[in-house]
Amino acid sequence: MPIPILDVATVAGVQLRMLSKLAKHYNIPFAKEKAGAVIGSLVSSISASTISKGVVTSAVKTIPILGALTAPFLMPTFSGAVTYALGMVFIQHFESGGTFLDFDPGKTKEYFRSQLQTGIKESIST
Repeated sequence: MPIPILDVATVAGVQLRMLSKLAKHYNIPFAKEKAGAVIGSLVSSISASTISKGVVTSAVKTIPILGALTAPFLMPTFSGAVTYALGMVFIQHFESGGTFLDFDPGKTKEYFRSQLQTGIKESIST
């Protein structure tokens, strides 16, 4: 997406859709508001430096030439890694019998972070 910050909103929409599909797969009622809050909570649990990479990546698009050359590689890597980690957290939660209503982001922060690192490594290696 060529417009800064719009890409972040688009990724959030994709993540909500992913959680909706996972919920359907596990026969869990989808709670859009709760899912959105969970996404925000988990993403905010990432260190400030990691979050800033995502914001900077989006903002880089405004820099002539540099933005056009680097943004197509940076934002998809970060967005893909966060989406991967989010999906892995919810797969684990749903497989253990959890729902959106009993999800506790505080209990999954470390697993989310480890899956984020895995997602970054996978994105870079492909």
